[in-house]
Amino acid sequence: MDPASSEAISAELQAVSSKRAFMKDKLKKRREFMGSILSQSQTLLPPDLAAIAQKSKAPTAGPSLSTAVPELSGGGGAVSHPLTVVTPNSLAPSSPSTMVPVPAESGETESKRARASGEAQDDILSLLSTQSAKEKQDQEQRDEILSLLSQPTAKERTLMDAFRSQSGGGVREFCTHSTKSECMRVHQNRKPCEKLHFAKILQAHTDESLGDCSFLNTCFHMDTCKYIHYEVDADDLRSSVSERDAAATVTAGMDGERAVGSSERATTAVTTGSRHLLETLRLVPPQWVQCDLRSLDLSVLGKFSVVMADPPWDIHMELPYGTMSDDEMRHLPVPSLQDEGLIFLWVTGRAMELGRECLKLWGYERVDELIWVKTNQLQRIIRTGRTGHWLNHGKEHCLVGMKGDLKLNRGLDCDVIVAEVRATSHKPDEIYGIIERLSPGTRKIELFGRPHNVQPNWFTLGNQLDGVVIHDDEVLTRWRSAYPNGYELTKGFVLHARPEP
Repeated sequence: MDPASSEAISAELQAVSSKRAFMKDKLKKRREFMGSILSQSQTLLPPDLAAIAQKSKAPTAGPSLSTAVPELSGGGGAVSHPLTVVTPNSLAPSSPSTMVPVPAESGETESKRARASGEAQDDILSLLSTQSAKEKQDQEQRDEILSLLSQPTAKERTLMDAFRSQSGGGVREFCTHSTKSECMRVHQNRKPCEKLHFAKILQAHTDESLGDCSFLNTCFHMDTCKYIHYEVDADDLRSSVSERDAAATVTAGMDGERAVGSSERATTAVTTGSRHLLETLRLVPPQWVQCDLRSLDLSVLGKFSVVMADPPWDIHMELPYGTMSDDEMRHLPVPSLQDEGLIFLWVTGRAMELGRECLKLWGYERVDELIWVKTNQLQRIIRTGRTGHWLNHGKEHCLVGMKGDLKLNRGLDCDVIVAEVRATSHKPDEIYGIIERLSPGTRKIELFGRPHNVQPNWFTLGNQLDGVVIHDDEVLTRWRSAYPNGYELTKGFVLHARPEP
């Protein structure tokens, strides 16, 4: 035989040998695994079956595994002890002569045994799941640390007390069942709950079988719409007014007690720091300028800590107001209004990316974003909005940009506003409270505002306002210097500033 053939045969024999060793090792591991499973299952058998399995553990009844078990009592190394693993074959007798008769017992006795066995297993599981003394101590320490971390600091408590409404703010919750009849039906009670309810507006042309109007109180054709519309229940409104008057009386009494220092409750409700903060706030009456922002010299108005804008973005939809092109938005002189501060920019649809671009061009860094989740008159999520090319829009976004390092009250509010929809492009009033709590008492300006947007401490600019009203003497002087002959809004329409509305 030539050397090449002998080498090939040798290599083939070596491969077969290694494959055989691999299969043998694999089979051994599988037997050990099966043996461990069967030994565990034996411990869970009922007493009668366990006794049968114990009696039938003979060498010929099934395969057994022997392994070396270390001697626990001695120190002389491992001593080989046979370890027999019960297999399914060992539980089944090989012949009728090896069968062990099982005494017949009544069903009641068997159920008692099964129940006792189940209770024993439950007790074991309960003991295993019970925390040890050390674990309980560690858990208590963790809970204490979390409790300390979640408590507000003295500074945070001062801020919250300063902006907390002492009389409850005159807010009353709406019932989730809308009408009184539905509320009584759901609660199976003859009286409705104490929350506010709605009453149906049923006119001669109303068809109740059609259900609720999709637009409810924002419907443009309410005089002819056949669907159901609603109004707040008159009785609930009267009770709400009486409760508010009572709360005002209580608040007035508390203010009197606070003045003489005889009310401990009033003293703890408003701390010394929060009183000092409130006293430093100075509310300036609303000021506004009817103007075209593309032509107005914004530097006349001075610097502001907060800017808010709700621009008439061109979102390629038919809107009840004029819009501005993308380039006109990019070139607005917004940077002249602030050296440092915040800007709140309302965006929607395709303007979301354009708004981010404008913030960058104007010198701001986008640091946050507010979401306005829109609800309808019945306090439910809007499902049939009037905007959106593919999906009905049920929310709007307000980008928050920052310039410089302005001192702010952080952590007082969240970034979600849930508020009812009103007129077209009418943003929720809650945004003013959020901004005022962030930067209380500072100068603020709103761009593209309308008559309903005028607020104390705010300058409002827009082409739908009524003339020019400026209370600030310095601003009024600069305005008259910049526009000595008045501000010409359009050709032949000149506006002169006045200190009072």
